[in-house]
Amino acid sequence: MRRIVRTTKALADENRIRILGVLKGRELCVCQLIELLDLAPSTVSKHLSILKNARLIDSRKQGRWMYYRLAGKDAPKEITAALKWIAGSISESTRFIQDEQRMEQILMIDPEILCSR
Repeated sequence: MRRIVRTTKALADENRIRILGVLKGRELCVCQLIELLDLAPSTVSKHLSILKNARLIDSRKQGRWMYYRLAGKDAPKEITAALKWIAGSISESTRFIQDEQRMEQILMIDPEILCSR
């Protein structure tokens, strides 16, 4: 029951849903997520912490950068189902389409430059 509550609480925020949306099929540096959301780094880090605690995302550190991706194949079936439901629910939303377009622009920026801002 705790896992379900933790997952549903993690999904109860628009910015966290946006993060899950742009992570579909890719891994992103925290700096790229900060640029997309236009929020303070500490706020984005808190959102990422909540998503990671709910096991919706995984992370890895490479040098001084942190990279995030959706939970993998080893995720519990409830998490996989939740991620699939989110992806299907937001795929045609205006906000998701705008985020995807903005992310394409962000991905053209060298992460080294982006993260040093």
